Amino acid sequence: MNRRQDDALSALELRHLRYFVAASQFGSFRKAGLALQRQESSVSRTIRDLEDLLGASLFNRHVGGVRLTVAGEHLLRSAQAIIQQTNKCKTDVAAIGRSENGCVRIGIFSSLASGFLAELLRVYRSSCSDVRVDLIDGNSEDHVAAIRRLRLDAAFVTGTRNWPDCETATLWFERVYAVLPEGHKLATRGELAWPDLEGEEFVVSEGAPGPEIHDYLVQRLAGLGRRPKVKAQCVGRDNILSLVAVGHGLTLTSEATTVTKLPGIAYRPIANETLPFSAVWSPRNDNPALRRLLSMARQMSVAAGT
Repeated sequence: MNRRQDDALSALELRHLRYFVAASQFGSFRKAGLALQRQESSVSRTIRDLEDLLGASLFNRHVGGVRLTVAGEHLLRSAQAIIQQTNKCKTDVAAIGRSENGCVRIGIFSSLASGFLAELLRVYRSSCSDVRVDLIDGNSEDHVAAIRRLRLDAAFVTGTRNWPDCETATLWFERVYAVLPEGHKLATRGELAWPDLEGEEFVVSEGAPGPEIHDYLVQRLAGLGRRPKVKAQCVGRDNILSLVAVGHGLTLTSEATTVTKLPGIAYRPIANETLPFSAVWSPRNDNPALRRLLSMARQMSVAAGT
């Protein structure tokens, strides 16, 4: 390719091709101008500029209008393909900008059985049905590390901690519940206090949220002068509830989980004990699907009076 051709391609604009395609379709600069809402003289001048750039006549002019030359017929196929692809790119990008397409990757800690997070995901799914939502269970530290590397878009975690290099927003609160075997002496109570749980044995999972529950128990019960007995089991969250049912110990859970009814267990709230939940995300993340999710979460939080 010579220098003149390089200069011609650099000066070529999409406008040149649109006017050219319209003139070829209508066989007339005047009719093309009407379709494009441009003056006939503007269409004629633009196509003449295109011919000068390419160094070839694209139309034979005659009294009744215009007719493509051989060079024009050759250009038409390429011009139509370029315009079609450009229109598709504009549509795709606009849809992503409106969060109609794309993906949002969310780290979760809370139960999805009910509550704020379950409702947020339901509303988001209804509003942004073409966005794929990937949910990843895990602990807060792992989620935040993934957010910093932009491998997760956001995480919903317990607490109000400020994570370096991240943005946070406290969105909702859930009551803390003790999970007891159905026949446990405390199951007859409507509400429990921390002193009621002194001397009890607890069971937690080795994975999330087990370590967080362990620390929470130590923090609350050690202040009463007694370190709690906590056994870690290599099972998931649901199986921990089953272990409680067969007498392996008590555990703690948040309010959203309590809609899950399992034979042999009872949920009892702990008086004046609530757990805050926050969203965490990277300020470097420009995913429009994430921005839409955060906007919905804030609106729901305000509506709930958080």
